[in-house]
Amino acid sequence: MSTLADNLHAIRTRIDGAAKASHRDPASVQLLAVSKTKPASAIAELHRAGVRDFGENYLQEALTKQTELSDLPLIWHFIGPIQSNKTKAIAEHFDWVHSVDRLKIAQRLSDQRPTDLPPLNICLQVNVSGEDSKSGCTPEQLPALAQAVAALPNLRLRGLMAIPEPTDDPAAQHAAFARLRQLQEALGLGLDSLSMGMSHDLEAAIAQGATWVRIGTALFGARDYGHA
Repeated sequence: MSTLADNLHAIRTRIDGAAKASHRDPASVQLLAVSKTKPASAIAELHRAGVRDFGENYLQEALTKQTELSDLPLIWHFIGPIQSNKTKAIAEHFDWVHSVDRLKIAQRLSDQRPTDLPPLNICLQVNVSGEDSKSGCTPEQLPALAQAVAALPNLRLRGLMAIPEPTDDPAAQHAAFARLRQLQEALGLGLDSLSMGMSHDLEAAIAQGATWVRIGTALFGARDYGHA
């Protein structure tokens, strides 16, 4: 087996183990392969191994890969910061966007979503750790933003996303992910998606209700920024 196949097996084993430890169905946790800086050939190999959802942070890099892989039935997720001049291409070429943190961007995505495509699946990014360097709305801004986005015609608000401050402390990991889950529950909108947890903390995220875990390094190895 290739390294990618080995890594995928290891990640799926971790996801299954974490789900069962939390008395959850492993099928309720979906793997989002974070393929930024990785070549199209690696995406194709993972697709052959059963992965269909891929997350990209950089628009131009993602569009190039989408062209190269247009013959494969992949589901593309945009997970990076969004500038206003990028919304049209994101609205046209992605199935999910996990990183919406202000109404202006959501409105542009809705306005620019082609009408022959299904509504664009949206997660709102919340800055649960209060880091100045992180994108995301504040917990205080979230209720009004969620209500406004839920009303937009060409979007489907699915849930919340967070990138908590990195820590090796399991208690701190659990606390950050629990905060996101509690914020979602408090919205009362019947949302079904929590995008949280990465290679180093997926177990804590799954214990707190993650439905998407965004895995890059543990699947593909260290990022190669020279490629991007």
